[in-house]
Amino acid sequence: MIELLSPAGDFERLRIALLYGADAVYFGGKNFGLRANAKNFSLDDIKKAAEFAHSLNKKVYVTVNIVFHDEDFKGLEEYLKTLDEYGVDAIIVSDIAVMDLWKKLNLKMELHVSTQASTLNKEAALFYKELGAKRVVLAREASEEDIKEIKEYTGLDIEAFIHGAMCTSISGRCIMSNYATNRDANRGGCAQICRWCFKYYDEEGNLLSDNFQMSPKDLNMAYYIGDMIKAGVNSFKIEGRMRSIYYIATVLHSYRKLIDKYLDNSITKEDIEYYLKILNRCANRESTSHFFKGLPTVEEQYYTNDGVEPSNQDFLGIVLDYQDGIVTLEQRNYFKPGDKVEVISPFHDTYEYTIKEIYDENMTKIEAANHPQMIVKFKSDLVHKKDDILRLKMIDK
Repeated sequence: MIELLSPAGDFERLRIALLYGADAVYFGGKNFGLRANAKNFSLDDIKKAAEFAHSLNKKVYVTVNIVFHDEDFKGLEEYLKTLDEYGVDAIIVSDIAVMDLWKKLNLKMELHVSTQASTLNKEAALFYKELGAKRVVLAREASEEDIKEIKEYTGLDIEAFIHGAMCTSISGRCIMSNYATNRDANRGGCAQICRWCFKYYDEEGNLLSDNFQMSPKDLNMAYYIGDMIKAGVNSFKIEGRMRSIYYIATVLHSYRKLIDKYLDNSITKEDIEYYLKILNRCANRESTSHFFKGLPTVEEQYYTNDGVEPSNQDFLGIVLDYQDGIVTLEQRNYFKPGDKVEVISPFHDTYEYTIKEIYDENMTKIEAANHPQMIVKFKSDLVHKKDDILRLKMIDK
């Protein structure tokens, strides 16, 4: 089975991810995970998440992947036991002390080795297998040949990133954040220093630029889904626990279509190019395949603040209800009569139409949907479902 794995920064993102094509989701608890700035999940939230995912025959994985210092182990044993009791399907771990504890506790949930372990060779992967790991999340720097070698040598489940931000350091092993802000990236506090602008001087001390960055472009593997499957990847991982529900829905919807089309032998070059355009527009940053087919070059890197993400205005709203030809929508960005829009959905094919008249909650005609999260209504002969997403029409196929 090929798994599509999504981040989930909170329960709403988790729900959208599972509806829009994810086979599994990963997220952090309040402690022991690497995304301290995400909302993250309380133990009650984790129990609720596992129950919801399992009701859809899908899975939840919890990150326990900080680099542990002695004081970080307080409460860990009880935490792992509780995750196991609540039906978490796997924990994602980087520290071998935590792996050892998982083994000693004889827990039912699987052990997955985090990308923070920077696994790039078959001997390291085999070491983790002997500790009891079922899956290894490869370092983002793994090449196609690395993946093949590790898969053939170990037989482990292989998880690999296919979309999202890259780290300027090897698979997140960065100390720049700690050095500049005293926020430890390896314990959940990354300040994304690589996206800051720095002054750049020549050897004589002359200022060449005050706009220098060291930020990689985003990862996008849309062109190489088939190659990754052939290489032995079992789980395709999306990065971005703090991304919007629009980003999550769009990225998952696109990769779900690409994976399914590849598996049923119906994928075309036109399909790939269409969804690649959708993915690139959604992110607002340039993207590339980075290490998969060879070492990155200067073309895979930002050196100025060209990599700053502008706000995406394509997300127009999420459908709350549809009755008697009337769509009820929670608005997210400005739109007006005459705008060409399209609807993506976990329940039906994408379709497009032109907005005609817009009404407020009381069915009074209004000139535009111009207030964030206002409730608006409009007429449509096309059936809409709750959680459908309305966006500006973007690209002709």
